[in-house]
Amino acid sequence: MRKRSDFLAANRGLRVARPGFVLLANPNGGPAGGKGKRFGITVTKKVGNAVIRNRMKRRFRELLRDALPQEGLPDHDHVLIGRDAGIERDFAALRAELSAALERAREGKSDPRRGRRPKRGARGGKPSQAGKSRK
Repeated sequence: MRKRSDFLAANRGLRVARPGFVLLANPNGGPAGGKGKRFGITVTKKVGNAVIRNRMKRRFRELLRDALPQEGLPDHDHVLIGRDAGIERDFAALRAELSAALERAREGKSDPRRGRRPKRGARGGKPSQAGKSRK
């Protein structure tokens, strides 16, 4: 997957969180669309510098190429979102987590979505002091 719209569409599907990554799985149009099993990888700048992010992407790419043919959901887009814990995680542990996440997605079980954090104050800084008396 290369288009941003595909990644945004995948975000509407199943979400399975693991310590090293979050797996998103979303149907991509079925046999008529002919897209089959596709995957995408994203690692944000919050995780580390470019070297670390690229290392994570290479590891995720290898995991997905190995696991998706046998364990992936047919006619679905699979997206892995990297987490901090996935940086130095053992490859075998990541592989086991991916298998468990794909099994959970195959069963149609999704983890609850985290709610957005409420905005702090008017400009995202400290909470507003309105209504508090100063001494």
